[in-house]
Amino acid sequence: MSIHYSRRRVLLHWLSAVIILWALASGFYVAFNPVPASTEQWVGSLNVSLTTLFIPFFVWRAWLFFYELEPRGTALSGSKRLASAVHALIYLVIGVVLVTGVLMMKSAISVFGLVRFPQPLADPTLIELANTVHTLSCVVLSMLVALHLCAVLWHEFSGRRVVRRMSFAKPAGTLERAQR
Repeated sequence: MSIHYSRRRVLLHWLSAVIILWALASGFYVAFNPVPASTEQWVGSLNVSLTTLFIPFFVWRAWLFFYELEPRGTALSGSKRLASAVHALIYLVIGVVLVTGVLMMKSAISVFGLVRFPQPLADPTLIELANTVHTLSCVVLSMLVALHLCAVLWHEFSGRRVVRRMSFAKPAGTLERAQR
C-alpha cells in the first residue's frame, strides 16, 4: 500500500516547491546575468520577503517530516532508508540556506515593507562568511532539487505514482470504498 499524504503535507510541499524554485532560479539569474540594478533590487527584496515568510512554514514542514513520516521502530527497506536520508539532507540544506540567508543581511530585513527585523550580524567578516555559505548551500540545494526531480520522474516511469500521492487528488480506490 502506498502513502497518500495529508492535505496539509501536500500544501506545504507545493508551497515549499514554488518558493524554493522561484528563489533559486531568480537568485541565480540575477547573480549570473547582467540585469539592471532595479531588477536586482526588486528580486532581492522579493526573495528576502518570501523566504522570511517561508521560515515558519518550513519549520512546520520539517517537523511533519521528521515526526510523522514513519512510526518509530518501523523496519524500512534499503531504498526507503536512502530516500529518507536524501530527504533529510534536503531539509538540512534548506535550513542552512534559510539561516545563512538571514545572517548575510547587510541591513534590517524588510518583509514587503510591512515588518522589519533588525540586522542579525554587524561584523562584516561574519556577514561575508554567511554569504559564502549561503551561495554554496544554494548550489548544493539546486543539485538536490535536480536529484529529487529525477527520482520523481524515475518513480513515475516505473509505475509508482508519487506525483498523484503528492497531490490533492483522492487516492485510487478511495471513491470505490466510499461508495460501498
